[in-house]
Amino acid sequence: MITTSNNSYSYYPGCSTRSANRAYDISTRSIASALGIELEELDDWNCCGATAYVAIHEKRSFVLSARNLAIAEKTGKDLVAICNGCYLALRKASKYISENPKLKDNITKALAAGGMSYEGTIDVRHFLDVVVNDLGEQRIRDCVSRKLDGLKIAPYYGCQIGRPFGEIDDPEDPQMMDDLIGWLGGQAVEFPLKAKCCGGLMMTTQADIGQDLTGKILKNARDAGADCIITACPLCQMNLEGYQKTVSKTMGTDCSIPVLYFTQLMGVAFGLGSNDLALKDSLTPVEALLTEKVNN
Repeated sequence: MITTSNNSYSYYPGCSTRSANRAYDISTRSIASALGIELEELDDWNCCGATAYVAIHEKRSFVLSARNLAIAEKTGKDLVAICNGCYLALRKASKYISENPKLKDNITKALAAGGMSYEGTIDVRHFLDVVVNDLGEQRIRDCVSRKLDGLKIAPYYGCQIGRPFGEIDDPEDPQMMDDLIGWLGGQAVEFPLKAKCCGGLMMTTQADIGQDLTGKILKNARDAGADCIITACPLCQMNLEGYQKTVSKTMGTDCSIPVLYFTQLMGVAFGLGSNDLALKDSLTPVEALLTEKVNN
């Protein structure tokens, strides 16, 4: 297995990985180690403001993200996020600051009050983008020790990883996880709803709408013959995995299906242990599926 690399990045874990979604952080660090990617966690990072705060007070949310960008810039390394919402918030702040002189002036003054500055010399990356586009097919294949033969997988990207800029993948028909699944030896199923919104926070604010959106995605994956779903976003994962019983009642059909992070699936193919991937944190029968479907 590859253990050395020139790939070194600043790492922004995001708030949710410190609690309900710790499995994503654990499996990401395990995968990075296996691939020889150096992830240097930002010192004293703060909430990026995510998608909720930006809708309430956009400028303040940009200041929150800009503080993280300023810390990362001191390291001289591009900043990697694993949450789609965090990635979008940080990327949007960086892009808008660089393109809007008035906003840049306001952000510069706000950072200066805390003895900080941001010149825009680093890029914001999603870990999926790094794995697929920086490392590439051969690097991934070289680490596979357990091919996922016979495992049919629905790659769920969510609505934010490719939108609104469309810089790292097609917003309507993304392919990064589809390609990754093939490199791991699995089969990506035809999944028309793979880039549609899961409802996000509507699951708690407008439950009927959230359950309908999530239910359609789960049903679409099952109808496509998928054995499981993989995702790259903590909120998407929570909606898809945590509400299956409720959604099944709402939809009037069985919507149950195992859900993993793409990093966990990679770890399985790499032969990593359950603890390295925090598989026991799953609310759906992930380990039973993998025992049945994946050859040792």
